[in-house]
Amino acid sequence: MKNIVLALSCLLLIHCNKSGVAEHSVKADLFEVISEDEPISPVAPPNAVSEKLAPDKGYETLSSVSKKTDTLSKKIIKNGDMKIQVGDIKKSQSQVNAILKSNNAYIQKEDFQNTDRSENLNLTVRVPHKNFDVLVNSFSDGVGSVLSKNISSDDMTEEYTDISIKLANKKIYLEKYRDMLKSASTTKDMLEIQEKIRGLEDEMDIAEGRLRFIDDRVNYSTLYISLYKEKVRSSATSKIGFGSRFIDSLTEGWNFFVGFLLGVVSLWPFFLLVPVVIFLWKKWKSRKAKP
Repeated sequence: MKNIVLALSCLLLIHCNKSGVAEHSVKADLFEVISEDEPISPVAPPNAVSEKLAPDKGYETLSSVSKKTDTLSKKIIKNGDMKIQVGDIKKSQSQVNAILKSNNAYIQKEDFQNTDRSENLNLTVRVPHKNFDVLVNSFSDGVGSVLSKNISSDDMTEEYTDISIKLANKKIYLEKYRDMLKSASTTKDMLEIQEKIRGLEDEMDIAEGRLRFIDDRVNYSTLYISLYKEKVRSSATSKIGFGSRFIDSLTEGWNFFVGFLLGVVSLWPFFLLVPVVIFLWKKWKSRKAKP
């Protein structure tokens, strides 16, 4: 009897262990199913369209662009102006044209002034950056007497790099907005995205225009040249002396008098009004004097 009870106890213990293991196994499997089938809670939509942009990829690209722009060559703009006194404007202009041609330069603007005292030929010259110094030295040596010379250099590298990085960043976000526009579900989102695209495109046009301007000024330096010829008045032609000055003074005095007289004559309507004003004033005064 004792053996039978012991055997039944062993069988009961083994059955309980198997049931526990089976129950634990079922619970584990059920937990795994629940975990796999459990729906993911939806992410709240951003309040603004700009929040939909994923910054991580953009910043990584921007970082790479920044590294590329660090290797940009120096953006140096050279400018200068020279005033040269010459003996013959036409001859000097021919010399200038020959020098410009040999240095692959060209005249952007030309202005000629001829006064009683001097002749002035003002030129705005554009020359390749590498030929700027050679051109300046050529004008200093063979054209005439240099009265003044000013040369300046502006380093635009920092501004150019900054604009390039911002432009690259705007291009990244522009592509993101265009992708968002394709998947926009509401009219409001479409209009908002289109407005941001237009704003980015305008900013990019301005930035690209500034970069083109800097590149143009870097590739071609600007030199302002003034050819100056002073007119010498000889005594035979001008008769500079007391008599000539006296006659000039009389002429200027007469011209001043004529101008003054004409100015007075031009006021004739006011002179016609003076008698009327005096008459009305006397009439008003006589009425006031009567009791």
